[in-house]
Amino acid sequence: MLIPILAFQLVQAPSPMVENTRAHERILRLNLAGERIQTKLGSILLPERAGGRKLPLVIHFHGEPWLAEQSVRKAMPKAAVLAVQLGSGSRVYGEGVRDPEMLASVLNAAGGRQFGPIYLSGFSAGYGAIRQLLRQPRNAALVDGVILLDGLHSDYEPPAEARRPLAADLDVFLEYARLATAGQKRMLVLHSEVFPGTFASTTETTDWMLAQLGLKQKAILKWGPLGMQMLSETRAGRLRVLGFAGNSAPDHVDYLHALGWALKQLK
Repeated sequence: MLIPILAFQLVQAPSPMVENTRAHERILRLNLAGERIQTKLGSILLPERAGGRKLPLVIHFHGEPWLAEQSVRKAMPKAAVLAVQLGSGSRVYGEGVRDPEMLASVLNAAGGRQFGPIYLSGFSAGYGAIRQLLRQPRNAALVDGVILLDGLHSDYEPPAEARRPLAADLDVFLEYARLATAGQKRMLVLHSEVFPGTFASTTETTDWMLAQLGLKQKAILKWGPLGMQMLSETRAGRLRVLGFAGNSAPDHVDYLHALGWALKQLK
């Protein structure tokens, strides 16, 4: 039973190897000013001088809240941000938003203030919350864009030795990607070369998704954010998939620190 439990939890497991080629730049913590609104998932940090206008809202799942808040504030100074940290494993994030009224309660916590567009971002296991929200039709309709930061995972189809991503774990992401290619939604997927072993890697799942869409990744070689090395790119409509080098723990953490850069790519 041990392997199925680990697979269901879907905890990212990068190689313990450490290399010193890439910079692995990190964001330094700052004190941010701004009004906060308490919700069931955490506090929404409003931008400075928010006024009474409708505000873009970024809801980010997994990782230190201060880091997500700083990244959003720098990339989108006029946006509000809700950074959600629930624990480890994709299951805890899925359970955290299982109530289909959870998103509505978050949006209504601000009283008469309106939010939009609404973007969902997930680092690593945080994708579990995004998958759950996209499976709720009323909530999925509210989401204008999705960012997955080295966090598109699934179990394997049986037999596991065949190493085919489980389609039932990826169905809503595939559907959202179809909407993005048609220009109806925005979607950005960043993935590493981390190979967890007991469940499908972000490379395997993005390859599967692109194959279903009839798309192929284009090989490139250029510097990305924070000293990351970009190896591949796919664009179709408002869908963009970017592959990066690296199989170590620092490589994986790079994606959390790259949130601000990713927000600027969500076009």
